Amino acid sequence: MKTSELEGAELDYWVARGLHDFIREIHFTDGGQTLAIRGNDRGRAWDGRFLPSSSWEAASVVLERACRLEMSDHGRGEVVCTAVFGKDGQEVAGRGASLRIALLRAFLLHAFGETVDDDYPHRSQMLLGERAEPLGEQSAVASIEDAPAPDGRIGDIGSAARQ
Repeated sequence: MKTSELEGAELDYWVARGLHDFIREIHFTDGGQTLAIRGNDRGRAWDGRFLPSSSWEAASVVLERACRLEMSDHGRGEVVCTAVFGKDGQEVAGRGASLRIALLRAFLLHAFGETVDDDYPHRSQMLLGERAEPLGEQSAVASIEDAPAPDGRIGDIGSAARQ
């Protein structure tokens, strides 16, 4: 699938996949229609909906990664966004009906090139660098706080004894 043609939920998904430096998990809600993520972007926790194609709040994480940005509005419903991502990044140009869509497509061109897999899985995933692995039920609900304490005893609630 061409990155220059992605829109809506598929665009949101691939942007999330490209942000593997801060996104740890991708989930689908509302019957697979809405993308939700878990991650931490520069000290700011993010746990919830992630819809950069329709929200500047979400798209701002891409905007903040641009080292250089130029925009041209050609009218007729086409905006061209030329951007450089990363200190040594190559210049890429995305096109879209709005600046936000053009920016996101430029980011995908930077992150993945001209095409991405046609596979658009509607299942929870964990991002391991650039790879995405299916997230099983058990690991989705487990947390660090549930880890066993080696010096604890069964039934130890950790409070002071009553007198």
